[in-house]
Amino acid sequence: MVNGGHMNRQALQGESGVVLIVCMIILLMLSLIGIASITTSNSEMQVAGNEMNSTGAFYAAEAGLERATSELVSSYENTGAPPSPLPMALDTMNNYKYYYYVIDLGPAASRTLTYGSYNGLYASVKSFEIISQGADNNLEAGVEIEMDLEDALIPIYQFAVFYENLLEIGPWPDMIITGRIHCNSDVYLNAENNLYMDQVSSAGNIYQGIAPGSGFAGGTGNIYIKDGSGNYQNMSNGDGTYLDATDPDWVNSSISRWGSTVEDHNHGITDLYLPIAGADNPVDMIDRGAGNPDSYENLAGLKLVDGQALYRQVDGTWLDVTGILFGDGTISSNTFYDEREGQNVLALDLDVGQLAASGYFPSNGIIYSSQAEVVGNITAIRLTNGSQLPAGMTVATNNPLYTLGNFNSVNKQPASLMADAITILSNNWDDANSVLGMGSRLANGTIVNAAYITGSTETGSIGHGYNGGLENLPRFLEDWNGITFTWSGSAINLWYSRQATSPWGSVYYNPPIRDWGFDTSFLNAANLPPGTPMVNVLMKTGWNQTVLTDFSYFIYHNPGEDY
Repeated sequence: MVNGGHMNRQALQGESGVVLIVCMIILLMLSLIGIASITTSNSEMQVAGNEMNSTGAFYAAEAGLERATSELVSSYENTGAPPSPLPMALDTMNNYKYYYYVIDLGPAASRTLTYGSYNGLYASVKSFEIISQGADNNLEAGVEIEMDLEDALIPIYQFAVFYENLLEIGPWPDMIITGRIHCNSDVYLNAENNLYMDQVSSAGNIYQGIAPGSGFAGGTGNIYIKDGSGNYQNMSNGDGTYLDATDPDWVNSSISRWGSTVEDHNHGITDLYLPIAGADNPVDMIDRGAGNPDSYENLAGLKLVDGQALYRQVDGTWLDVTGILFGDGTISSNTFYDEREGQNVLALDLDVGQLAASGYFPSNGIIYSSQAEVVGNITAIRLTNGSQLPAGMTVATNNPLYTLGNFNSVNKQPASLMADAITILSNNWDDANSVLGMGSRLANGTIVNAAYITGSTETGSIGHGYNGGLENLPRFLEDWNGITFTWSGSAINLWYSRQATSPWGSVYYNPPIRDWGFDTSFLNAANLPPGTPMVNVLMKTGWNQTVLTDFSYFIYHNPGEDY
């Protein structure tokens, strides 16, 4: 018994030693697991912190891109040129820094655009590269973004239709519009019968129907727009509804139906700006030149201002030719009645054919006219005897403009008209009958080949309903029922009229048969009218992101310092 107890005690002591060793091993394993967990946790926290810093650095670099791009856009909108010096800055954003600069990739080049929404248009293109770096304040993470940009100045007459404000198209008879249509605002498409278009872009929304405030019920005709393959596709869904910007899946559905020929701001379309100095106000182009660098008075080779005619000589000085041009009948004063305005028109008539013979046709083809307003009357310029132009010609005026008879119909030249409002008078117009009823103002077939930039009234404004739409942008004062008005050019509406402001209506004229078309010769730069305005668009053509490894600029420079 004694020996047995001794052996049991030895066994127990041996087992206790084993248990101690096992416990120590387990404790070691738990310690190792704990250490590993702490290490893993620290690593995960470090990774998360690095990811957060990298994300913040990326957004900081993006902020730099946006600032640089904004500075480029603003300069082109206001001056038509890049800023000098080019944008460069170092700044902070919360706990991050960003540094950006712009590289000029060389002089502008004239070429046809081969990508984007304006593919196929001729433009003057200048290329830039923006480099933007972002980093956290501790310089532990950094991102560098490179973006390639092209700024394109596009001659505006390459658009068949271009509107600054609301565009409404609502013809009753069939109407075909060839060429590109662009609007910097909303577009409303409507038809009583059939409306056919090639391509429509809008910086606003594209709708089927009549604009609010028009007072019209709208038609139920077909609206066809060509798809990417050149086939007309109807806006109608076939069930009484139409595919437009009100559709909840508008972007995908429009792409499915038309490809890229129907796009609005939902597709990324932005405003196309005219580079107007100091303000976004295109009407500056037709206002007088004093203190106005954008006025066409400053471009003119011949100007008719307040009854005086001045011709720009080779040395840039002005020659007073008032007596000469009034004496030979090139310029004359006449009065007729405009039933739409309900006022007499005090017209300065310019005989285009006689001007060519006088020797004072401007060498650059640009004529500017501005006559003082007379209360109770409309002051205007009227172009007569203009069937054959001696050369390319642009007439700009802050007054209403009237054309009498065929204009540029023989040996067509590049021509454009810019005015507060434009009214077409047929070959059959007689000033003596202007005060009589419409039955005494019977039009006959007339041809006008010219781009025009003009104004309209505002649909829904006080005293105004529908402004007549694109189909009535050129105004009429005669009974054109069954008579064809043939026009080829580019239709541009950049402002609301300020002098010829009476609302559109149908009591003073009957609409013509519209044989209208875009002048495709304007797609060739050699055929553009003198002084053709440009619209500006900045396009992103490349983008690349890399990890920033060189933080030297952030180390050696401080935000806001002069460098």
